[in-house]
Amino acid sequence: MTEKKVVLIDRIKRTPTIGSFRFACTEKIDFLPGQFLQVIFDEKDRNNKELNKYLSFSSAPTKQYIEVTKRISESKFSKKLTSLNINDSALLKAPMGDRVFKEEYKKIAFLIGGIGITPVISILEYIVKKKLSTDAALFYSNRIEEDIAFRQELDYWRGANKNIKVFYTLTEYQPVDSSYIFGRIDKDLVIRESKDYLERIIFIFGPPKMVEAMQALCLEIGCRKEDIKTENFIGY
Repeated sequence: MTEKKVVLIDRIKRTPTIGSFRFACTEKIDFLPGQFLQVIFDEKDRNNKELNKYLSFSSAPTKQYIEVTKRISESKFSKKLTSLNINDSALLKAPMGDRVFKEEYKKIAFLIGGIGITPVISILEYIVKKKLSTDAALFYSNRIEEDIAFRQELDYWRGANKNIKVFYTLTEYQPVDSSYIFGRIDKDLVIRESKDYLERIIFIFGPPKMVEAMQALCLEIGCRKEDIKTENFIGY
C-alpha cells in the first residue's frame, strides 16, 4: 500500500446523482479487481473522516488511469471532489481490500444494489479485457431505471461476452420494459436465473443493510459461507 499524487483528467456523469472521476498518475498503481482506495483531501489530519474517504476502483487494473465513482451528496467530501478541476491533484492511498476477483474463479455472481456496482465494474471490465472465460451473473437492483449506473458498459459487455449475464431489478414501479424485473433481489430470482449458484463465488458490495440482507439470502439457499465475499460501503 502506497500514497501517490494523481491528477484529474476526466469526469463522467453516470446518473443524475452518481459521477465518475478519472485520474492519471506518473507511476502505475497496482491493484486487484474488487479492491478500493482512500482519497485524502486533508493530508495534515489523516483521521479526518469528513474529507478522507474510501472509494472502490471502478476501472480495471489494465487501464492507464484510475477511476473512482461516487454518489454525490452534500457532504464535505463530495463537495471537495466535485470542485476539482481538470489537472487538479489529489492524494490516493492504495490498494486496500481482500474481497477480490481471482482468475481461478470460473463461476461468480454479484448481488448488488445502487452504488455497490463500482467494484463490480472493475471486475467485469478486467474479465472482458483479459478475455477470460469466467461465467459471471450480475443481479443489480435500483429504485428506477434512471438510477442504473454503468448501464451502457454492462449492456455492451453482456452483448460481447456470452458468459456475462445481467439482471436488472427495479423496486419503485412495475417496469413496462421486459428487460427489467420488478422487485428486490430475492432467493426465487437467484435460484431461477442462476441454477448453478452453489458452484459460484458470490460477491456482495454495498451499504451494510443491503449486504446483511443478501448474505442472509445466500446462507438461506445453501451457499457456503466461504464462497460469499462481502464488503460494506460506509460513510457516504
